[in-house]
Amino acid sequence: MTLQSVWKFVVGVLLTAVVLFLIWYFSSIVCYILISAVLAVMGRPLVRRLERIRIRSWQVPRPLAALATLFVIWIVTAVCGWLFVPLVFDKLNQLTTLDFAAVLQGIEAPVVRLQNYLSTFFALPQESFSLSEAILSSLADWINLESINKLFSSIVGLTLSLAVAFFSISFITFFFLKEDGLFYAMVTGLFPERYSENIRRALDEVTYLLSRYFRGILTESLLLMLAVSVIMSAFGMRTSDAAFIGLIMGVMNVVPYAGPLIGGILSLFVGLVSPIDGMTVGQTAAVIVCSLLVLKSLDDFVLQPTLYSERVKAHPLEIFIVILIAGSAAGILGMLLAIPAYTVLRVFAKEFFSRFSLVRKLTEKI
Repeated sequence: MTLQSVWKFVVGVLLTAVVLFLIWYFSSIVCYILISAVLAVMGRPLVRRLERIRIRSWQVPRPLAALATLFVIWIVTAVCGWLFVPLVFDKLNQLTTLDFAAVLQGIEAPVVRLQNYLSTFFALPQESFSLSEAILSSLADWINLESINKLFSSIVGLTLSLAVAFFSISFITFFFLKEDGLFYAMVTGLFPERYSENIRRALDEVTYLLSRYFRGILTESLLLMLAVSVIMSAFGMRTSDAAFIGLIMGVMNVVPYAGPLIGGILSLFVGLVSPIDGMTVGQTAAVIVCSLLVLKSLDDFVLQPTLYSERVKAHPLEIFIVILIAGSAAGILGMLLAIPAYTVLRVFAKEFFSRFSLVRKLTEKI
């Protein structure tokens, strides 16, 4: 290794650090651009198909095909919102009138057994500690009218942010669909001309890998959502509650590892609030826990190994460590973005730092 190569490596690391800082500082804008780029990749086949339509001597122009594709994306988004947003607001409305004492009465027997076990194991006097009162007090503090009002206020603020994001993403996506190479031109314009070919190869590989990953994770989440909803309905749960639990598990499944655990806890809470007709709260909780464990086991051992490792061409242990690091650094958002971000870094590292043995080892499957 020569001094010149070391100097190039240091300069490359510094430039990478600067780029990462700018990406973090303008993270919302970067997210808009990346989401638009993904939507443009997904919508490009429809644009090309519409462009081939001819009516006598008139052919559908590219701008019109791009606008029609954008309308299709809007319609799909609106249908998803129409199906699931009412479920969320219905559950929030139920929480405002929830009788915590009635909920706790339904799980009184297992709570008493748990309290007896804790009192025996920790040698606690029965009269000094009441687990049921502690749970009831915690629930009352956690979910009350004030907290529900704060949640509604947060939803209003989130709705305004989503409106800005929707307009921005729609505007950017239209031009990405209209001008096929616009995204590539934006990225290559940030680098010297001599690196243009490397950047284009890297973008081609990133587009291919991330398209496979996003299609796979979307398919997995939809299948899990449908499976959970059908299983819950088969046990007699109301359709709205079953669909809501399926929605929770499908959405939270996008976050690797931690998402399904959080989704399971939220689903269990929904079951405690709205037990299955003819079942006690304890029986409802058992049905939810057992069903989710079986479905997630199938998902973890059948679907996820394909999605999280083969689709981005990385070792499963490598992916797991990256997710842990991202989760420690940025929480749930970090875990959500860990795999796409790591995929981009690996591809660009292969193009610009392939002379280093560590980089060659990490990128040998790409």
